Amino acid sequence: MIERILPPGVATAAAYHDPPEAALLPGEETALARAVEKRRLEFTTVRWCARRALADLGLPPVPIMPGERGAPRWPDGVVGSMTHCDGYRAAAIAKAGDMLTLGIDAEPHGPLPEGVLDAIAREEELPLLDELTRASPDVHWDRLLFCAKESVYKAWFPVARRWLGFEDATLTLEPDGTFTAKVLVPDAPFTGFTGRWTITDGLIATAIAVPA
Repeated sequence: MIERILPPGVATAAAYHDPPEAALLPGEETALARAVEKRRLEFTTVRWCARRALADLGLPPVPIMPGERGAPRWPDGVVGSMTHCDGYRAAAIAKAGDMLTLGIDAEPHGPLPEGVLDAIAREEELPLLDELTRASPDVHWDRLLFCAKESVYKAWFPVARRWLGFEDATLTLEPDGTFTAKVLVPDAPFTGFTGRWTITDGLIATAIAVPA
């Protein structure tokens, strides 16, 4: 699914379940010392996906440890992003000479829990969501906004190394499967992003790829 909304040069791998052959590499187990089984499975499978994507780029398997704010620490010369939700795990990897940064996210295609939209949406985003919902009521635009904002943060953090809150970017979702994000913080390395979205088999996916 995620491969449909990423450009050539980005290697992807995904899983819709947790395969028994997925395994951790030395060092990764330490990040799961207090993890519940659900977290353990997500962590293991998404790294299995990442190593499959690395192999597609001709790169060897390596441990992928969580770094600052949980962002994955990729090998030198590589950029990437990972996501997991119920029923889906995926990784997107590129060589740093091709892409500056990547951000992907996936969510179940359903409405956000009560109260979440108020926490993640800016005031100017709400009228657009209402308009989109009237035009295409089969799409859960609130969940799509959340998913897109998550991909914005994942693309932002590896370069900026600074927190970016939901309120720090304003997004415009388009019915054609694209979105734009305007970053509102001062002295930002990015003024904005463009991205793509898709909905397939009960899942939403969003992706941002910034060329090097």
